[in-house]
Amino acid sequence: MPAPISVRTLAAIVVAVMLLAGCSNIPYYLQSVRGQLDIWSRQQDIEAVLEDPGTPAPLREKLRSVLTIRDFASAELALPRNSSYRSYANLERPYVAWSVFAAPEFSIQPRQWCFIFAGCVNYRGYFAKDDAQAFAAEVAAEGYDVFVGGIPAYSMLGYFADPVLNTFVNYPTPHLARLIFHELAHQVVYVRDDSEFNESFAVAVEQEGLRRWLDRFGTEQDRTASVLVGQRRSQFVELIEAYRGRLSALYASGLPAPAMRARKAALFGELQGDYQKLKASWGGFAGFDRWFSEKPNNALLASVSIYTRKVPAFEAILQRENRDLARFYTVVNGLAQLPKAERSAALERLMPRTAETAAVAH
Repeated sequence: MPAPISVRTLAAIVVAVMLLAGCSNIPYYLQSVRGQLDIWSRQQDIEAVLEDPGTPAPLREKLRSVLTIRDFASAELALPRNSSYRSYANLERPYVAWSVFAAPEFSIQPRQWCFIFAGCVNYRGYFAKDDAQAFAAEVAAEGYDVFVGGIPAYSMLGYFADPVLNTFVNYPTPHLARLIFHELAHQVVYVRDDSEFNESFAVAVEQEGLRRWLDRFGTEQDRTASVLVGQRRSQFVELIEAYRGRLSALYASGLPAPAMRARKAALFGELQGDYQKLKASWGGFAGFDRWFSEKPNNALLASVSIYTRKVPAFEAILQRENRDLARFYTVVNGLAQLPKAERSAALERLMPRTAETAAVAH
């Protein structure tokens, strides 16, 4: 278990946050500090939880799996060997936090918010759903499209150890492994002010990690289920990206605002219809319904694209490096040192060429 955080250290964190945040941000940072302190107050070493006779058998089994996943991550995926995912906390809620995404009415470019440690990111997180929804309402009143999504985990970027949480511990074991690999990847490479780079890199690592995990530990059922989940995820992302392209073209068309607004509404209606058709082809599988729990809009598209758009570029680097993860991390770290425009251009050159992108390029 990580060494306990002293009262003096906690006080220093709060004071530093207040000094650096600026008056208008103090309430936001205080809710962040309170939420993090609550998590730390609930943490227990996994070994202690396993030794506790009162621990339910299903939780005991999952936590044993976590320890195996954690050791595999460092030994086989060259991910950090530290105290992350060696403690457990029950938050007694379905998500650790809720993220607010926003985009202008006629743009799919997400709005950014800037923070002390993480830099500028394309979302703003809250530990209470009501707080997230209240902030989303404020942003919507400014004319932005907004989307609020619950998140099961986030990374402390190596500043502090990340715990296993009740919000994801009961996932199927392959999904649990994917999540841990993803969050540990943020401790390997993290670039301030570039959410798309960070999340796409972490997704590439989680996908490679899952392939190796399934080769070593997966049952035939696990492998079959993983292929099916991967296919459905790819189809969902393709659907979102197709409409992202169509809406980008609309917003660049120069139509008067009323006509553009009507066409935008029609396209999002078509997206909902196409999603229902896709869902029907899956036999009613509802795993992506949460993305449509609210009326879809630009912020929804942005929230998906942040995590997926550049994954093919990272996959191309991994393939070029013969799937040697240590070499892969070295190359990605090199990209991380470039100015953002150069880094984005380098990744764009690695993206697969399609008829649509070739037409745009010319």
